[in-house]
Amino acid sequence: MLRLPAVSGRFYPADANELASQVRSLTKHAPGSAVRSAPACLVPHAGYMYSGHVAGAVYGKIAIPQKIIVLGVRHSPRGQAAAILTEGAWRTPLGDAPIDGELGSELRKACPLLREDAIAHAGEHSLEVQLPFLQVLAPGFKFVPIALGTLHYESLAEVGAGIARVLRAAREPILLLTTSDLNHYEDDATTRKKDGMAMAQLTAMDPRGLFEVCGREDISMCGLGPAVAMLTALNTIGATKAEVVKYATSADVSRDTETVVGYAGMIFA
Repeated sequence: MLRLPAVSGRFYPADANELASQVRSLTKHAPGSAVRSAPACLVPHAGYMYSGHVAGAVYGKIAIPQKIIVLGVRHSPRGQAAAILTEGAWRTPLGDAPIDGELGSELRKACPLLREDAIAHAGEHSLEVQLPFLQVLAPGFKFVPIALGTLHYESLAEVGAGIARVLRAAREPILLLTTSDLNHYEDDATTRKKDGMAMAQLTAMDPRGLFEVCGREDISMCGLGPAVAMLTALNTIGATKAEVVKYATSADVSRDTETVVGYAGMIFA
């Protein structure tokens, strides 16, 4: 199956040269900052003009391996609640990014909740917008896309435990690339306050705490499910550190402080 781009020309440039140039510009890291290995990261997925600088700050600081699990959101109600693809490729203006069939099969075996489903992925932007970064920074990589639409804690924890089993058994590095925006469509001050609550739980690497604070405080973090699954996996494999690399809101670009989305870029180790 070849999955064609759904948001090219809207979320990122449709011209290959312009896109590659923008990715390189967004991922320039500060002089003297170390590029290091990391088992997981969290990046946003809005249009590059709004959140690309936050995602780029993360991508510019980590060594990206050749095997990647992209754990994203199923924004649309269509398709399976825990959707995976284990064959084919995804196209962007920079070419075709191949799916890692072997890694995908291992994930399906480790987590029976994951269902093969192209419908959930067909128009999903959260995963697609990560691919140009990977194509520029890690040529030759293969990936497995997972889109989570469920918000049942036990199901999310089960997905995370399954991912952890695959990561622990892996013979070569695998990056767990998780994507989420933070609070949506409230004023800037409210968004920053709510995002701080969510980031406190992410930094504490507390999946249950993150799940509960988002529910209790009405924090509309679209990638809550992927983040809970990621934190569960990281706790299982023994990761202990979380760093907020960059935080911003859409108001930093749009200057609209009344209807805002928050963005965090984080590295875990």
